[in-house]
Amino acid sequence: MTDHKYAAAVLTVSDKGSQGLREDASGAKVGELLEASIFQVVWRGVLPDEPDQVAAKLKELCDQTRVALVVTTGGTGFSPRDLTPEATLSVAERLAPGLAELMRAEGCRKTPRAMLSRGVAAIRGGTLILNVPGSPKGAKESLEAVLPILDHALEVLSGTGGDCAAGH
Repeated sequence: MTDHKYAAAVLTVSDKGSQGLREDASGAKVGELLEASIFQVVWRGVLPDEPDQVAAKLKELCDQTRVALVVTTGGTGFSPRDLTPEATLSVAERLAPGLAELMRAEGCRKTPRAMLSRGVAAIRGGTLILNVPGSPKGAKESLEAVLPILDHALEVLSGTGGDCAAGH
């Protein structure tokens, strides 16, 4: 049994998933990975590709539920309805570009198409928001790329950890 140090939420952004026309395999995979590490998933849900709805849910998860981490899956590609990064940026207070860069770089080791992910990493209050791709494989690989650093990142974000530069 894993000790859960942080509360997390998983938000799948998918028109078909929100209508029950597609199983939420990527959200399930993200939840499994988080639960197997230091996170307890306290909320998981699916919303359509509607930026206002996604932004409102992100605000709620950050400001009211106050989870340490929100992982969104889906809506990061080039399709006209893929607007998860824009919804995330609309609620972000600060960016964490290195995390998004690492997720894309690790993905490119497997497929050059990983560079087409427009996912961002952002901070709102004491919450880190990560956008990962909508495919279960892409979501898994992206999250696995950053999981080793999330404990330290969240300690620093919450004020309980040391300086990020200390180990540099």
